[in-house]
Amino acid sequence: MIKINGKEVNYEKEILLDELLIREGYSLQKIAVEFNGEIVTKAQYKQTNIKDGDSLEVVSFVGGG
Repeated sequence: MIKINGKEVNYEKEILLDELLIREGYSLQKIAVEFNGEIVTKAQYKQTNIKDGDSLEVVSFVGGG
């Protein structure tokens, strides 16, 4: 199980962070990601493997005025 914003999600195999975010419906341009307590840069999304036991916090940015 992988935790995304406190919710447990089941993925059978390791998955790259960018693939997981897209599958979960996030827009990669408008988010910030914390992976196991560390901030991940957008450049690292394609190089970061997510596996069982990992935890993600995803924050989406919204505009307003």
